[in-house]
Amino acid sequence: MTRQTTPRSHEVVLGEHDLIVSKTCPKGKITYANRKFMAISGYSEQQLLGQPHNIIRHPDMPKAVYRLMWKALQQGHEFFGFVKNRCADGSYYWVFANVTPDLDLQGELKGYYSVRRKPNLETIKQFIEPLYRSMLDIEAAGQGAGAIDQSVAKLESWLQEIGIDYCHAMIALYQQGKLPK
Repeated sequence: MTRQTTPRSHEVVLGEHDLIVSKTCPKGKITYANRKFMAISGYSEQQLLGQPHNIIRHPDMPKAVYRLMWKALQQGHEFFGFVKNRCADGSYYWVFANVTPDLDLQGELKGYYSVRRKPNLETIKQFIEPLYRSMLDIEAAGQGAGAIDQSVAKLESWLQEIGIDYCHAMIALYQQGKLPK
């Protein structure tokens, strides 16, 4: 049941201490959602459990960001990033996401664990929205995987210009609201 709603311009803003928590199986289907996740997204537990996590994916998110996320996770690394999600009613909310592989005692992948919190909205407007908009334009102008490759290249070019890797750039933007000089 992937519910497609028309995106609306209404933004839901997380509180300073809100934490959205979810767990998924290795294929990305939701196995746990905390009450804050349900309250913010507008989905009930029944509507979320067993669904792909992309049930909340907003069309304003570049596919390239998800490619980077999956690449990091498949390499056993955690992922940090700014994500725009879509609520059940079509409104949206921004989060700073931390996604980690969830391993059992033998080191086998059990799934993924994600904690999302309120980002600095000025950081979103100043850095993230313009970057994502340019990546989306690249993705829209091309076709398929090639367009996503070009979008990833745009992001990597931006990171090379500022001399920092993706993870450290996202953490700096979250913690300081700016990039290191």
